[in-house]
Amino acid sequence: MLTLRRGLAASRAFRRFSTKPTLPSPANLSEGENLIYKKLTDKFSPTELDVQDISGGCGDFYAIKIASEAFKGLSTLNQHRLVTRVLKEEIEGIHGLQVQTIPPPS
Repeated sequence: MLTLRRGLAASRAFRRFSTKPTLPSPANLSEGENLIYKKLTDKFSPTELDVQDISGGCGDFYAIKIASEAFKGLSTLNQHRLVTRVLKEEIEGIHGLQVQTIPPPS
């Protein structure tokens, strides 16, 4: 029951913060980085977002650092679940994903 409640809280937070992009996409992103950047910007309106292909350019491993109000009050696990839900299709085609989420200061 506790897991279900946490999942529902994460789901509500996800819906609550699905808004229009606030950060412009950096011009130097690869195609894969740009796709991830746009999806995360669309869903979370982040105050900070960094997407980097750390596989040497082949698009198999990405590092993401994202700060958003959407993570307020959520555990790190639920913050990461929100991010991976948005990137479900992209995750299926890569080997690894490193996620760092940053909630707003309390």
